[in-house]
Amino acid sequence: MTVLVVTNDFPPRQGGIESFVRSLCDELPDVVVYTSREPGDTAYDATPAFPVIRDRTSMLLPTARVTRMAVRLMRAHDADRIVFGAAAPLGLMGPALRRAGARKIVAMTHGHETWWAGVPGARQALRRIGDAADTITTVSSWCADRIAPALSPQAVRRMRRLTPGVDTSRFFPGCGGEQIRKGLGLEGVPVVVCVARLIPRKGQDTLIRAWPRVLAAVPSAKLLLVGGGPDRERLEGLAAEVPGSVVFTGAVPWAGIPPYVDAADVFAMPCRTRRFGLEPEALGIVTLEASATGKPVVVGDSGGTPDTVRHGETGFLVDPYNPVAVAERITQLLTDQEQARALGAAGRAWVRDKWTWTRSGAVLRQLLDI
Repeated sequence: MTVLVVTNDFPPRQGGIESFVRSLCDELPDVVVYTSREPGDTAYDATPAFPVIRDRTSMLLPTARVTRMAVRLMRAHDADRIVFGAAAPLGLMGPALRRAGARKIVAMTHGHETWWAGVPGARQALRRIGDAADTITTVSSWCADRIAPALSPQAVRRMRRLTPGVDTSRFFPGCGGEQIRKGLGLEGVPVVVCVARLIPRKGQDTLIRAWPRVLAAVPSAKLLLVGGGPDRERLEGLAAEVPGSVVFTGAVPWAGIPPYVDAADVFAMPCRTRRFGLEPEALGIVTLEASATGKPVVVGDSGGTPDTVRHGETGFLVDPYNPVAVAERITQLLTDQEQARALGAAGRAWVRDKWTWTRSGAVLRQLLDI
């Protein structure tokens, strides 16, 4: 029962969807991946225990040529199970692959499909994708609520929750934070960490605007922004208002992220929904990774983020447009170490119990009937 995974989102490209799809592949007994070309892919493709076939293009689209290639791979590898790493638009190939012998088709959604669900034309395409698949998966209850109205009643009944997991053998208390602090000159000071691409939706600007209030209560506090992205120049301009208090690391490889999370006293990402609801935070796996590392979290209430925080138990949801509210929660956790430790410990226990890759893999295998 070989599974053919058809996806644009796969390493060495970095991102939450990429790591999600890659980790699920490790949970399947017999898998082959058909994906797009990416710089550095030749070296990377030597590492998985399964074959990775790269298309000649940098983006797979459901064209006739790509569909023919997928059918050839099905036959060459005797694959009768299909997983679309992102339902839209690749799931439009579903009917052709079904005719070629696919017995089970699972189309994963991650968040951008909520935009498809609200736009004429794209909405109809999403409905066709849902009708062609045995299952449409969603990462959060919020995403399910937004996508369902675009699907047929039959496809809605077949929807299932499939969330990413957290590797708690990589993200754990003491996984290298002290070395990061030493290397960045942050030893002995309170540190708030945000790990995310530097883009407006992630809310680093809100953190910087909140920082004067944090400093009023905790003068030695430092804000560590981990990641690269197009918003860095603007953020550096904002950080000039609190000189010496904000540290930018630039882009960090996915494999090197855990120690940066572990360097935190508090993890904060006041992410927000933008573009009139078309650009939400679908889930926020980095929040769960921070919880796995034993850190209390402060997260913006956007899209599916409430699924990643037990408010008052593992951290706090905050209004991402309100720097005062963000500052108050961060200050609360920096000044009450007992509460911070309790929230962090509860978060790690919750993640270890409910957010494992073993659990996610079992769900996918059940959907594929393997």
